[in-house]
Amino acid sequence: MATALLDLPEKEYILPGTRTCAGCGLPIAYRHMLKALGPKTIVTLPACCLTILHGMYPKTPVLVNAVNNVFGGTAASASGLVAGLKALGKDDYTVLAMAGDGGTFDMGIQALSGAAERQTNFIYVCYDNEAYMNTGVQRSSATPAGAITTTTPVHPKEQPKKDFIQIMEAHHPAYLATTCSSYPLDLYDKFSKARGISGTRFIHLAIPCPAGWGYPTKDTVKIGRLAVETGVVVLYELENGVFRLTGKSLNLAKTRRKRPVEDYLKTQARFRKMTPEQIEAYQKAIDERWEGFLNRAGL
Repeated sequence: MATALLDLPEKEYILPGTRTCAGCGLPIAYRHMLKALGPKTIVTLPACCLTILHGMYPKTPVLVNAVNNVFGGTAASASGLVAGLKALGKDDYTVLAMAGDGGTFDMGIQALSGAAERQTNFIYVCYDNEAYMNTGVQRSSATPAGAITTTTPVHPKEQPKKDFIQIMEAHHPAYLATTCSSYPLDLYDKFSKARGISGTRFIHLAIPCPAGWGYPTKDTVKIGRLAVETGVVVLYELENGVFRLTGKSLNLAKTRRKRPVEDYLKTQARFRKMTPEQIEAYQKAIDERWEGFLNRAGL
């Protein structure tokens, strides 16, 4: 049964006053993640927007322990923490490895692949804002085709977004899920479930970014919802080989009311150079992917 808003734990693990940009979707997601995981959580993270949220030593708004690691070493750091906690007999702690798309899709893939193959017991979260946002909005392999970045300023990125979730599914993780900061209850339920599972759990978290995507800061939740309503982001989980659509995506599958992808693209300045032909191609790719998910879900 899905968690209702009034059933969320009252305890907060992020205090007011983080250093993230106005309108950042990350604090919304992180707040609900930590509510689901509780106080016995140790976070390991590289240089990224989450580092900004955690703040500068010796002050932080986050009430769980955290370790800073090198850019490509998040999963390796998590593996070490798991081994250390096991040696100390503290198996009741959850190790949360969390990195952006650059630190996951690109630099972190080697350590993550190794840990997933070994089924090391931690939760790995890729929070995906589709570029290297913390260092100036450079393109990553998660940046979609047609997007403008500071390293693709004249000619938008030509290559499609890497299907990293499929790469992780090929590792047969103990649990795999996709989430979005604009749907915190769906997110909370998936992290609550992941907490009780052993082995490598991989969660892909879609995070809208006003600074990098080019939209008003007040529209962060709206943009995330549009991503899901158009099928650009699909909410689902894979557990014991069973695929399930969840939340809004399940509702869209049942009602067949997915919105046109142009409704999402036109809200963001990063897509302003896309041609009608590129938009049509993007819509076709989204539709084909969506039909694949419907077939997997038996809908």
